[in-house]
Amino acid sequence: MSSNKQGINTICTHSGAIEDATFKGSVSPLYMSTSFDFMDVETKRYPRYFNTPNQEYLSKKIAALEHAEAALIFGSGMAAISSTLLTFLKSGDHAVIQNDIYGGTRNFIESHFSNYGIEYSFTKDLSAQSFEDCIQPNTTLIYIETPSNPLLKLVDIFAIAKLAKSRQIITAADNTFATPIVQNPLDLGIDIVMHSATKYFGGHSDISAGAVASSQEIMDKIWDLAKDFGGNLSDYTVWLLERSMKTLGIRVKAQQRNAKRLAKYLQKHNAVKSVFYPGLKSNPYHSLAKIQMKGFGAMLSFELKDNYDSNTFLKALKLIKPSMSLAGVESTMLLPSKASHSLLSENDRLSQGITDQLIRFSVGIESKKDLIDDIDQAITLSNV
Repeated sequence: MSSNKQGINTICTHSGAIEDATFKGSVSPLYMSTSFDFMDVETKRYPRYFNTPNQEYLSKKIAALEHAEAALIFGSGMAAISSTLLTFLKSGDHAVIQNDIYGGTRNFIESHFSNYGIEYSFTKDLSAQSFEDCIQPNTTLIYIETPSNPLLKLVDIFAIAKLAKSRQIITAADNTFATPIVQNPLDLGIDIVMHSATKYFGGHSDISAGAVASSQEIMDKIWDLAKDFGGNLSDYTVWLLERSMKTLGIRVKAQQRNAKRLAKYLQKHNAVKSVFYPGLKSNPYHSLAKIQMKGFGAMLSFELKDNYDSNTFLKALKLIKPSMSLAGVESTMLLPSKASHSLLSENDRLSQGITDQLIRFSVGIESKKDLIDDIDQAITLSNV
């Protein structure tokens, strides 16, 4: 049966599995070798070529989930992003970049594009018109991230894809926050989709990885550069990632259910100034989310009122962990101004709405009551 006709949990569990032909084990065997025979073989396998057995087969799972022809696994999300961008941008080219993106991606663009002679423009806002206004005669790529990190802003994926196709510009989308469980940008016309697989794909805060999926033609071009950059993932970690992705569907759905409940709770809390979550009817992106997403995701952000100290609040948490990353089964929070977006200038952060009171909340699978109790006691202790 074609994976496109299978249920999402079936794809997560079975696509990209390696059959244990020798011992009939129920899980994929792990091939730890870094050296393979080159004589009389159709494929010369080598870890840096992204084609060891475990690398090859897990890529099939990711491609199936994103409705792509092919995919590659990288050592981190930034390895996936940087390899992709530098594949399609050369000296003299121009890129249109969504203004509200992950701080690491923005820092890579601002710190290194000029070294390669690549020009770029950040959009004024997230409207299709703003993207169009940035297009120049030498524009070759448009980059988006939706929902955005950390304010969960949405871009109209279909509108951006349509705009780009009319100008023969390639498009790339970071789908980390949504996951293929909630959103498939390729189905809406985007050319390339990427993930920090460290996050929901791994799901247990113990794996660092990245992924890119697209057509075979595009992936061949990315592979040609990536094999020289050496950003591949070790086979043991690939094997662990395949194991983790078997539960991707059920994890994300459970986390998403909790996130909607917690967003509603925080929206009514007298210590909270604002809540950013597209699942709230009052959110400006709610209608768009219902069109292009299959749910609203498990990430949200909220801003404490000024008479509450955000640092004290995080330190007072007993169950929820103050943590750098996100998307594990355990709930975590961080201050974007001091972590994910700390590399940006204060002016850049504030222009995106990232204040020192803003807290990013990665909602886990714990009991809703336990999470609420923890937030309540921490808020009480942080009142200044």
